[in-house]
Amino acid sequence: MAKIYCQYQYTALQTIDREFTAMNFPADFDLSRFDNCRLLVVGDLMIDEYVWGDVDRISPEAPVQVVAVNREDYTLGGSGNVVNNLAALGAAVLVLGVVGTGRDSEQLLNKLSDLGSDTRGIFKESGRPTTKKTRIIAEHQQVLRIDRETNQKISADTFASIISLAETIIPDVDVILISDYGKGLITRELVAKLVDLAAANGKTTIADPKGLDFSKYAGITLLTPNKKEASLASGVEITNDKSLVSAGNVLLDKSKVAKLLITCGKDGMIFLEPEHKPFTISTEAREVYDVSGAGDTVIAVLGVGIAAGLSFHDAVVLANTAAGIVVGKVGTATVTRQELTRALRHPADSMVSKHKSIKEIGELSRKLQNDRKRIVLTNGCFDLLHTGHIKLFAASKRLGDVMIVALDDDESVRRLKGADRPVISAAERVGILSALDSVDYVVVFATHELDDVIKAIRPDVLTKGSNYGTEEVEGREIVESHGGRVELIPITEEISSSQIINNIKNK
Repeated sequence: MAKIYCQYQYTALQTIDREFTAMNFPADFDLSRFDNCRLLVVGDLMIDEYVWGDVDRISPEAPVQVVAVNREDYTLGGSGNVVNNLAALGAAVLVLGVVGTGRDSEQLLNKLSDLGSDTRGIFKESGRPTTKKTRIIAEHQQVLRIDRETNQKISADTFASIISLAETIIPDVDVILISDYGKGLITRELVAKLVDLAAANGKTTIADPKGLDFSKYAGITLLTPNKKEASLASGVEITNDKSLVSAGNVLLDKSKVAKLLITCGKDGMIFLEPEHKPFTISTEAREVYDVSGAGDTVIAVLGVGIAAGLSFHDAVVLANTAAGIVVGKVGTATVTRQELTRALRHPADSMVSKHKSIKEIGELSRKLQNDRKRIVLTNGCFDLLHTGHIKLFAASKRLGDVMIVALDDDESVRRLKGADRPVISAAERVGILSALDSVDYVVVFATHELDDVIKAIRPDVLTKGSNYGTEEVEGREIVESHGGRVELIPITEEISSSQIINNIKNK
C-alpha cells in the first residue's frame, strides 16, 4: 500500500513551484526575535585542532618531513558548529552530547561555554575519546590529518542520563535540532525517544541526517539531507527536477518524516510535504567559495526561524539566504544577523557579505588560515578608483587565495589628503571595492587602527605599490613578526587619485 501511495503522490506532484526567493520573505519580520529563542542541539560534538608549522628537513629516522610547530588553533566541529551558528544569531542554546574525559573534553566544554551555551547536558563517558580531528599544516599545505574518534554506541547509563535530562529541558525549549555525524550518539532509539518527548510537548524537531537508512528519523518534523545524500538514501539517481521530486517522495515514504528539505548547492533547495506541491527556493547570483559547514548553517537558521514564529516556507527562505552568504565565504563560517538583514533587504546584491568589521575580519581570518587559505592584505584610501588601483588588486589577488582591502575611513583620508577629501565617502568606496572580483573582503579602519587590523588579520602577504620602499610600508614589522612578507607591486603608470581630482578641479 505504501508503494502505491508513493507512486500516486509522485504522479500528482511532478510540477514544482519556483516562485519562492528572498523577495518573498516577510518584510516586517524582525530578526531581533532571535534573542527570545531557546533551542536544544543534540548531536556529535567534535574539536578541530590545527597545528601550524614549517618544514625545512627530512627526518633521519624515516623518509618523512619534520614539522617545526609554530602555533596551534582549536575550533568547534560537528554539532558544535550548529551551536556556533545559533550563538552568532543571538539565540540561547542548550546542548546534549557526549565527550570523553581529559583535556580535549575540557577544551570543548570551555569553547561551548564561551559561546554562552548551556552545557549541563554534555556527559563524560570514561573510555570514550572526545572526537578530535587534528590537521598538520606546513607551508599552507595539509600534510597529515589524525582522527581520534569512535562510532560505537553510547553506554546504557549515558543514554539514560540523556533521556532523563531531555525530559526536563524539552518543555522549556522552542525547537529541537538533531545533528548526526555518525559517531554513536544519534541512534534509532535516541531519535525515537526525542520524537516522543517532542510530540508530548508540542515541539518541532529538525534533523540533519547521516547514512543511508533514513527510517531511523521516523517522526521527525523536518529532515534536511543534501542532494547527494538524498540520491544515495533513496536509490534514485538525481539528474533533473523530475528525478529530484521522485527521490524526495521515496524518502518521505521510507523515512516517515513530516517534511523534507533537500539542499542542492548552487541550485538552491527543494521543500516537500506529503500531498502538497513541492517548491524550490532559488539561490541568488553569488560566487561560491566554499560549502564547508553550509549544512550546519541551514539547520541552525531553520531552527531559529521556526522558534521565532516563521512558517516553514519562510524559514526555508531564510535558511537559503543564510546558506548563500556562508558559501560566499572561504572556509567553515557562520552568518551574522547583520548579514542576514542586509541580504534580505537587498536580495539581488551579491556583495552584502564583503564588508566586515575589524572583529569580524579577525575571526574570519582565523577560520581562513585554519582552512589553509593564503591571505593577502592591501590598504589605502582608494578615493576615486583608477587603473593603477585595479592592477594593484589583481596582482595582489594572484599572490594568495583571499584578498582583503583595508580602507581608510573618511576622517583618516582627511588627515592624509586634506580637508576637501575624500570626494567619495567610505560607504560608497566600500560598495565600489566590493563590486570587484579581485576583492574578497573590505574592512574600514580609523587612522590609529591600522596596526590592529594587521594584527587581527595576520596576512601572509602585505602589498603596496612600488612607489613605496619596503622599509616605508606601515605594518611591515608586524607582518614579518608572524612569518609574513611585504610584496611591492610594480607601478608602470604615473597616475594618482589626487592628480585626477586636481585636474577635474582645474578644468
